[in-house]
Amino acid sequence: MTSVLRYAAFTTDPDGGNKAGVVPDATSLTDQQMLATAAELGYSETAFLTAVPGATDRRYQVRYFAPTLEVPFCGHATIAAAVAVAHASGPGELVFETKAGTVPVQVAADQDGVLHATLTSVEPKVLAIGAEEVEQALAVLGWAATDLDPQLPPRIAYAGARHLVLAVRTRERLADLAYDFEGLAAFMTARDLITLQLVWRESETVFHVRDPFPVGGVVEDPATGAAAAAFGAYLRELGEVGETAELTLHQGEDMGSPGLLRVRLQAGDPRVRVTGAAVRLPVAAS
Repeated sequence: MTSVLRYAAFTTDPDGGNKAGVVPDATSLTDQQMLATAAELGYSETAFLTAVPGATDRRYQVRYFAPTLEVPFCGHATIAAAVAVAHASGPGELVFETKAGTVPVQVAADQDGVLHATLTSVEPKVLAIGAEEVEQALAVLGWAATDLDPQLPPRIAYAGARHLVLAVRTRERLADLAYDFEGLAAFMTARDLITLQLVWRESETVFHVRDPFPVGGVVEDPATGAAAAAFGAYLRELGEVGETAELTLHQGEDMGSPGLLRVRLQAGDPRVRVTGAAVRLPVAAS
């Protein structure tokens, strides 16, 4: 039987953050078995780890499956998997070989002994999106163009997976999310999008975000590390933050599962760092 661990990432509260499955040893599993395991678990993603033979460091091949498909990279499952490894063999440096590329992860304990993991993304990129496509996205969301924040224009941002960033003027607009599931899934599939990163800016470095994930068979992701990394790159590309910056993202509040994501940009390094805690869940948690 496949050993599956259950974690909540970007939180220290088992009732918060984003739940992820972690399979510590997926050596013998086929693609179909991994997908079936993720579907049975029902979380946004499950991470499947295979130790790289002969590696002199703690290096793993990691694959990520949502209930309906494999994704190239998943931030919250990376945080969960890294903390799971640290629980088994101690904190320190890890290397995850993902389909998006190599992702170093550092796990450390805070003064209370809580483990936090910091992932370093693959090199990000930010792409333009046409006005007509934005209109289509707004239509399936049930939003209007006047809801958008003109200071933060729509873009597709990538840091291991593609996300459409849409920023709104008010917290109330962000809180009111009731979209066309099938319509948004079709829109996203046609553009190879993993989530929409819906954003409201509270202050210069504090943001509230939501991430619909219909392509993965999930209405909404409670905490999305891959999108957080992409969003950091987006803000830097637009000049909305400095080359070195620290950002705080609040996510999951509107779902009753609050999570906290820390994003760090460093001058001279295009990659983005995302930090979060993770807590192991009882086997019966869902």
